[in-house]
Parts: sequence; C-alpha cells; structure tokens
Amino acid sequence: MNILAIDTSCDETAAAVTNGRRVLSNIIYSQVDIHTKWGGVVPSLAKRAHEERIDNVVDLAIKRAGRFNASIDAIAVTQGPGLAIALEVGIRKAQALAQKRKIPLIAVNHLEGHLYSAFAQNSMGNPDIPMQFPYLGFIISGGHTEFVIWKNHLEYVIIGETLDDAAGEALDKAGKLLGLGYPAGSVIERLSREAGNKDTYQFPRPMIHSGNLQFSFSGLKTAFYYYLLKMDEKEKAARIYELASSFQEAVFDTLCTKLELAIAQTGIHNLIVGGGVAANLYLRARFRTLVKRYNGLVYFPSYSYLVGDNAAMIGIAAAYYLSKKKFTTSIDRIPRMKLG
Repeated sequence: MNILAIDTSCDETAAAVTNGRRVLSNIIYSQVDIHTKWGGVVPSLAKRAHEERIDNVVDLAIKRAGRFNASIDAIAVTQGPGLAIALEVGIRKAQALAQKRKIPLIAVNHLEGHLYSAFAQNSMGNPDIPMQFPYLGFIISGGHTEFVIWKNHLEYVIIGETLDDAAGEALDKAGKLLGLGYPAGSVIERLSREAGNKDTYQFPRPMIHSGNLQFSFSGLKTAFYYYLLKMDEKEKAARIYELASSFQEAVFDTLCTKLELAIAQTGIHNLIVGGGVAANLYLRARFRTLVKRYNGLVYFPSYSYLVGDNAAMIGIAAAYYLSKKKFTTSIDRIPRMKLG
C-alpha cells in the first residue's frame, strides 16, 4: 500500500510517497537560508515557512510518485518530537487529507523514522536488506543523542540519552563561536579533515567515566567558550582548523567511548545509526572500526537525503503501523515525544 508521509518537525518541510521500504518520491524544502542569519531555528519563522510551502511540497510528492501509478492508501505524519508550532502544520495537513480521502491516518515518532531510514530502498526496489532484531540504535542529531534497544518492529527501549545539549547542537554552538555560521556540522567536518583530525587542544570528554550511557555536552561547550575567550580574533582565525578539529574529536571520542560501553552492557553488536550527525564520514569510519572489533555490523541511512529530517523515513516506519492496523482519527502534537 502507498503511504503519503509528511514531516514538519523542525526546519524542513518534507513530504514523500512510500510503498513498504520503497521510496517512490521524496520532496524536501529546506529553511536553512531563513534561519542562518539568526544562528539557529526561529520557531515562528519555521511555522510560517511550513505554512507557505506545505501544499506545494505535498502536491509535488504525489505528482512525482504518479509515474509509478501510485494511488494514496494512507497518510502518515510526524507527531513528535519537534517544535510544537511546526509539528502542528504537518499534522493539520495530514488530518485534512485523510478525512478528505477517507483513508487511514498514522502517527509516527520522528526518532523511529531515523532508525528505519537505514533500511530504505530506492524507487526501483534495490536489494532488500533483511532485518534481524535486536539492534542497538544510536540516534545522533541536533536535538537528540540517545541509545535505543530496537527489539522488534515498533518496539524500542531507551537505555541512554543526553541530559542537556545533544551532540549536533554542541557542534553547531561551537561553530557559532568560531564564526562558521549555521548549521556548522559540515563546515567543522571539512576543517577537521584539513587539519588531519588532530586533537591539539584536548578538550574535556564529558561523562566518559560515569559508567552509564548518559551524555552531557553543555560542559564541553562551556570549556570551549572560555578557552576562546583567552584568544584574540587574529589568533583564533589562525588556529581555526585545530580548534574545530579538537572540538570534534572531543565530541566523537565521547560518542565512541559510550558506544563501546553500550555494546558491552547490552551484548548487541549490530548497530543502527541515524540523525544528521551520521552524515559525518569520519565518524562513520570510527564507528565501523569499533563495531568490527566485536564482529558486528553497522548500518547508516541508505541514501544521503535520509540522514537529516525527511518524510521518506516516516513513510517507511508507517508501513509497519499499517500492517498492524494501528490507525488514528485525530493526532495531538507531542513536542517531547519519546520512543517506547
């Protein structure tokens, strides 16, 4: 069955048509240009941009899926987590379409979409990757850093999460302090690569000796801020490659240390990584090396457009709700929605 999926959880207006794990169309309107000058997402501007674009984005997703003679059998939408007033735009549109077409309406957690994104297929149905549960899920994005035991379809247990800033948020804030603009993750990755991924300054690795799977990146951000205060602008500009690389190393060392602990504590060696930070090729290489030591496998989003916020991953997750006949008629937004 074909599912029209909608995601307006933050600053991407996204719609897609999926069939099982196949992505028949995927449209994303990014608001990055709108929010860049503010150094972060402005909720009121995000809502307005969603309202201005949602109709066209949905219509284009349906039109492009039409080449596969795809009728729409159900509507799926992100219920949370995300910005409340942004989520509302997508939910309102999804409910109206479901009522008009008299088809099932499915509420999906944005985070489970990030997990399912590793198993997406292209529109022509590339080789199907068998899913062999359980998996250790690691969601790393601007708003989330958490470990999940993925027990089976739609069954999750959170075993560790951030107490404050997420990894992606910390990278963006460091980038802002360095004058790299927003979002800064890809710029920090490039500067770090050109610096040889060196750890010149050895910033703190927060909570690596805690013995648990919790994270905290606010202290690292504060340490970075105070270190920069000791440097004048000329020195900071001269050292920007080493500063970016050292901060990234601190974040990634923390992620890798906690990942190794999670593998040891759960005994699960197969890893699913989702979220925007998973786009970083250096981090991917480090995760592959780590998991290989345990004879495990690591899966990342199947295609680059699935790394950030998108609706295709929502549609893929929704297929399993549809198979279990888990529908609804009305959806309330849940900005702090959790898995499980």
